[in-house]
This record gives sequence, C-alpha cells and structure tokens, in this order.
Amino acid sequence: QVQLVESGGGLVQAGGSLRLSCAASGRTWSTYAMGWFRQAPGKEREFVASIDGYGTYKYYGEAVTGRFSISRDNTKNTMSLQMNNLKPEDTDVYYCTARKTPATARQEVSYDYWGQGTQVTVSS
Repeated sequence: QVQLVESGGGLVQAGGSLRLSCAASGRTWSTYAMGWFRQAPGKEREFVASIDGYGTYKYYGEAVTGRFSISRDNTKNTMSLQMNNLKPEDTDVYYCTARKTPATARQEVSYDYWGQGTQVTVSS
C-alpha cells in the first residue's frame, strides 16, 4: 500500500517561510514523479510544483514561481517544499502527490496517490 504523509504546515505571518515535507512509503520513489497541489474551500485544486523521479526537472505554478522550491531525497523517500515570502493568498490545504512514472505533470488527474493534506495559514 502506497502512503504519503505530509508535515510542516502551520500558521505564519506574511513574508515568513515554511517548509513542507512529504514522507513516502512502500515503493522505490525514483520511478515516481511527485508534486504539490493546494486547495481552498469551495475551489478547485491548484497545481503548485512538481519534480521528476530523479530530481532533475522541476516545475512551478505561476502563483508561486520565484518563492517556492521543490526538492526530493530518494534515499529517504522524502520530498520537500520550501515556501518563502508567503502571502495571505497562499493560505490553503497543501497536498503531496505521486504518479507512477518518472515524468512530471501539472494536471491533477495525472497523479495516482495523494496524502491527506496539511493546512498552511498565512496571516496579514
């Protein structure tokens, strides 16, 4: 059974930073692309960032480019999202996700596994 568990969410003031982590179990994750999406109540899930299975190719959503950075450590089956210069509009539930191919994707439907989500709240 594939499991993804997020951690690191919380409350931070605007301009601050948070680091989200995703721990994966059950597989050799170098063959899986991974990513982060976020979702606010009543809204569609939004692409945040993705990284290929080898950590070579990284892509970001327009709203976070230049402020967020995605990385992974396949020796530990973990992935991280460093979020800097946070804004109130970054307030969302953030989801870790993985797909059964090394190539990344931006579409929610392309991903096969999802974590339970972690809340990020940015106060103004």
